[in-house]
Amino acid sequence: MPTDTNPARTVFDVLVADGVISKDQADQLRVKAATDNIPLDKLLETSTVVNPEQLAQARAKMLGIPYVPLASTAFSPEALNFLPQPVVERFQLIPFAYDDSEKSLSIAMAHPENVEALQFVQQKTGLHIKTFAASAQEVARAIATQYRQELVGEVGKAIKETEELKPVKTIDSAKIGEIIKEAPIAKIVSTILEYAVMNRASDIHMEPLDDRVRVRYRIDGILYDRLTLPKSVQEAVVSRIKILAEMKIDEHRTPQDGRFNYKYADKEVDLRVSVLPTVHGEKIVMRLLRKSGGIPTLPELGLAGIALKNLETAMLRPHGIIIVCGPTGSGKTTTLYSVLSKLNTPNVNIMSLEDPVEYEIAGVNQVQINPGVGLTFASGLRAFLRQDPNVILVGEIRDNETTDLAIQAALTGHLVFSTLHTSSAAGALPRLLDLGAEGFLLASTMNALVGQRIVRKICTHCKVAYTPAQEVVTEIQQVLGKLFPAQGAVQLYKGQGCSECGDSGYVGRIGIFEVLPVTDRISKLMLAHPEASALEEEAIKEGMITMRQDGYMKVLQGITTIEEVLRVAQE
Repeated sequence: MPTDTNPARTVFDVLVADGVISKDQADQLRVKAATDNIPLDKLLETSTVVNPEQLAQARAKMLGIPYVPLASTAFSPEALNFLPQPVVERFQLIPFAYDDSEKSLSIAMAHPENVEALQFVQQKTGLHIKTFAASAQEVARAIATQYRQELVGEVGKAIKETEELKPVKTIDSAKIGEIIKEAPIAKIVSTILEYAVMNRASDIHMEPLDDRVRVRYRIDGILYDRLTLPKSVQEAVVSRIKILAEMKIDEHRTPQDGRFNYKYADKEVDLRVSVLPTVHGEKIVMRLLRKSGGIPTLPELGLAGIALKNLETAMLRPHGIIIVCGPTGSGKTTTLYSVLSKLNTPNVNIMSLEDPVEYEIAGVNQVQINPGVGLTFASGLRAFLRQDPNVILVGEIRDNETTDLAIQAALTGHLVFSTLHTSSAAGALPRLLDLGAEGFLLASTMNALVGQRIVRKICTHCKVAYTPAQEVVTEIQQVLGKLFPAQGAVQLYKGQGCSECGDSGYVGRIGIFEVLPVTDRISKLMLAHPEASALEEEAIKEGMITMRQDGYMKVLQGITTIEEVLRVAQE
């Protein structure tokens, strides 16, 4: 432990100087420290006046070293291999990055003023040590996570084995062939994939940087840094993935696409692999599509109340068009799959035209577009009309021809579903008019328009209630209007962060929706080619719940947080 005479007094002064502690709070703390005979540093650690991060930042400022937020830091397996768990626990520190060219090790310390710990680490590793300050809680949590986490531990062992292979600087394709057959490289790739499957990741990003390879996972829609690989294994790992995805391993100048299946325990996923040349090597993105788990029902997606009733009414009409709107990654395809599953009966012929086919639904005739051989959304839709369908799903309306064909299909007695990249349900109408659709045809064929976004759900294991600031309550009241429940004090919820949710406070996702049914009054309005705002205004008068209102209701129910709703639905 530190032998400094009283470093905390300086930390205390930094906190006061920066305005983190007010003058009144400072006076109260000094009195309490004197009364209870407790050193100020100990009192600051147990006080609620400052949080652990603020204390660590002040300590970093006092010592003139950087502060590192460990919760959002990617750990290098090589760095962790330099120090065993008993050492890091004894000194409350953790290595997180290693630079081979400088022979330097970056370590985060709860007590960076501890000279004894620094000397010990330097002697044990023989490396130049770069010191960073971090909160004691984050250091303890990182030690518990990283030293038991299979991702970093297993990859670290495999990297150690690859060092014995001594790959040369310039590797020809023959050498690569030898290296990628080695067990360590296969182990690195399989461990990266296992972690993705077990942690519900939708995408894996392997990004080559100047001095290392960064591995990031998209979990519940957010990218997380989870691992860094040394530059020495980059070529071999990329080639291993290329072989799995049946790509050319000797082609490094053009983008390539491939796919393969991967099974871990009882979970099977289909991986779509994209390779793109960058200045530091080839970047790989793998999209994971789960084969098991089934398609969720509409209520499971987050549709409820009047929105669910309006969508189900529109679906049960024998013909017309239903369009789902939202940006990329807002869950439009999943919503359409849920709708198709509900309509999927032996006496209905359902045909879908997709790019790509993400999930296979038994009983639905699914076609993947292939522009290379002339199978586009337009040509496929034209062919569909000769296949006696009842229900048609067109993955996306992109051009005039597809728009016209979709309207013609609806006019000739088919139920047509599709998607559009617009920010709201009402925004679909002007977009279709831009694509050459006639207002009077849209008015007679459109059944409903759905707008949606995806928000993360609060982790049930670390969910806590809190009383929000008055301005937050006022904002919710203003947005919800008559929908605001008449009750006492408003309580909202958030996740504190735990091992179940990877300290994010969130597990899983749910949709927030607005369903705009095309009523007689909306149809009449369409004939005048209105602005999206005029359509939305009329729909709200007729009882439509907007996306933001739906989100705020889910906030009051404790399903998600207000920050999540604002993140995805901020106008």
